[in-house]
Amino acid sequence: MKKVQDHYFNKAKKDGYVARSAYKLEEIDSKHKIIKKDFKVLDLGCFPGSWMQYISKKIGNEGMVVGVDRTQLKMKLMANARFVHSDINDLKLDELSLDFKYDFICSDMAPNSTGIRDVDLARSLDLCQMVLALTQDHLKKKGTVLMKAFQGSSFDLLKSQVNEVFHQVRVVKPKSSRNESREIFILGLMKK
Repeated sequence: MKKVQDHYFNKAKKDGYVARSAYKLEEIDSKHKIIKKDFKVLDLGCFPGSWMQYISKKIGNEGMVVGVDRTQLKMKLMANARFVHSDINDLKLDELSLDFKYDFICSDMAPNSTGIRDVDLARSLDLCQMVLALTQDHLKKKGTVLMKAFQGSSFDLLKSQVNEVFHQVRVVKPKSSRNESREIFILGLMKK
């Protein structure tokens, strides 16, 4: 049985985050220094909003974070944040085309789990490939991408696809991820 309330759950409540997942991003950012002041960030699959909360604090008033999710956010957005209520499959590119390209695109998206490993892996790969496709038009040259994927047979294919677009690729499993989780994060640094 999955442990719902753990150290990170309680820490998130105390620190004012809407979910424990903020610490996954915080840990990755602390190690790899991927989010900087004044950055423009696209957060795909942003519900419930903890990554947006963390990013908003890091980028400051001159930065901008745009969150996209098919589930409406319940939290109040900071002044440097914007929310687009859309499924990534239905996303209209003009909703993302402000007057800039993004420094960082991140995704904590996961497919609805069927319990059938191969199906879930394939759906996770599809989501990651959609994120990778968005980097082509919306990520600055030398920008960074971070996306959640599931460990399994399709992971090597995804890693090789990210290698084609980025100079450096890292695979990261934050300590704040639950031990029983198959999630892993792939980090693409320095878009070619």
